[in-house]
Amino acid sequence: MLALWVVLGVLALVLIYGLYASNRLVRTRNRVDNAWSQIDVQLRRRYDLIPNLVEAVKGYAAHEREVFDHVAEARAQAQKASTVGDQAQAENQLTQGLRRLIAVAEAYPQLKASENFLALQEELTSTESKIAYARQFYNDQVAALNTYVQSFPSALVARMGDFAPRQFFDIDDPVRGPVSVDI
Repeated sequence: MLALWVVLGVLALVLIYGLYASNRLVRTRNRVDNAWSQIDVQLRRRYDLIPNLVEAVKGYAAHEREVFDHVAEARAQAQKASTVGDQAQAENQLTQGLRRLIAVAEAYPQLKASENFLALQEELTSTESKIAYARQFYNDQVAALNTYVQSFPSALVARMGDFAPRQFFDIDDPVRGPVSVDI
């Protein structure tokens, strides 16, 4: 009789842990999804700013057609991306295009002094900061989910509940490369 109670007690503990682990996995997966939607909001904000920025620069540097075309194509690819990896690759291309566009703008003092251009540049800088924060938050949530999915014993519950590791949103960070100093 005592053995039966011990077995029932162990089964109850396993069931309680299974429910706890399942709820934790669901909660973390929902946080990952929410974090991705926050990235998406900021990326869409960025995409909306880009045509205005291009138009502002076009007025001063119409002969820089290749740069404008690159930015437009990169923006289109970024908007079409469907997976985290595709999105990261597209964002890298878009960031490169924006750097080239800003570099073109630097060659035109009248443009750099334009209030419209300065406001657009400030808005883009603010949006880039928000994207970086949202990306960090997303990657933190992905790390937590992946840890739960891959750790024993929650990995058993994850397999039964069809939970899978998620991909990190890794984009090229401009501070990763060598810093150039102009003296």
